[in-house]
Amino acid sequence: MKKKVSVGSAAYCFGPYAINPVPIKTVIEEVGKMGFDGISLGGFKPHVHPDLYPTRDDRKRLVRMIKSNNLEVVEYGADLWSLNSLTQTDDYFKLFEKFKEFVVDCGFTMMRIDSGAPPILPDDMSYETALGKVTDLFCKVSDEAEREGITILWEFEPGFIFNKPSEVIEIYKNVNRKNFKILLDTCHANMCAVVGARQLGEKETLKGGVIEFIEMLKDKIGLVHLIDSDNTLHDDDTSTHTPFGLGVLNFEEIIPEILKAGYAEKWWVIDLCFWPNAWEVTRQCKEFVDKLNNKYCVD
Repeated sequence: MKKKVSVGSAAYCFGPYAINPVPIKTVIEEVGKMGFDGISLGGFKPHVHPDLYPTRDDRKRLVRMIKSNNLEVVEYGADLWSLNSLTQTDDYFKLFEKFKEFVVDCGFTMMRIDSGAPPILPDDMSYETALGKVTDLFCKVSDEAEREGITILWEFEPGFIFNKPSEVIEIYKNVNRKNFKILLDTCHANMCAVVGARQLGEKETLKGGVIEFIEMLKDKIGLVHLIDSDNTLHDDDTSTHTPFGLGVLNFEEIIPEILKAGYAEKWWVIDLCFWPNAWEVTRQCKEFVDKLNNKYCVD
């Protein structure tokens, strides 16, 4: 079945765009004109942060604007980056609840989170304690979201703790919640499985690279972000989200493998976060994904 195509709005409001963000209204209108089916909303100021839509009426107006441009909301990325989940666990959960309330009011069904701490152990905290804290937090967050019918998507990446392939699988299995899924970003998968970027302790890579990692994630993937990788980090922090064709990834191999891994969600999401001219390359990225969609996701 042919999948719908979305793009992440966060790419146009932070990183290189932080000084001069593209207004969210413009993003929504132009993405609709480009023929996208959906938008993946970043909960970051000055875009779609709960503080900017404080009432239910404000949130209803936001939803109406999105629908009027013939778009669906795929997932909502909660801005939890101001807190460290390992040292500010209670505050992190309280902030999550604020974003969850926003998601409920808007009627969204998927919410993106991360492990919430840089890949550095806090002073006097063991690896086992940190792993347990993140696992327990994911369990608590998932249980809270499940009451509202929300799926939690964990996006592993070099910028946050526990990004080795084996750690991703271990945490997923230990959380063991039906509404807890992995958000597979192809760029992050490459940096974690091939480069082994910003990993705690001994570096862990896979001989089979991204393809082997996808095989490990069989039946665990809740959403896929598609973007290329040039094997580098942005600002020595997170993966460089390189436009298609400028990196090293072979999507003629990756797309069939994702489908083989049981990926059943109806969306492909294009993620251009931190790319300096993301707005200018959005259309050509959609054309690239459309070709893959027409080739591998036939009706």
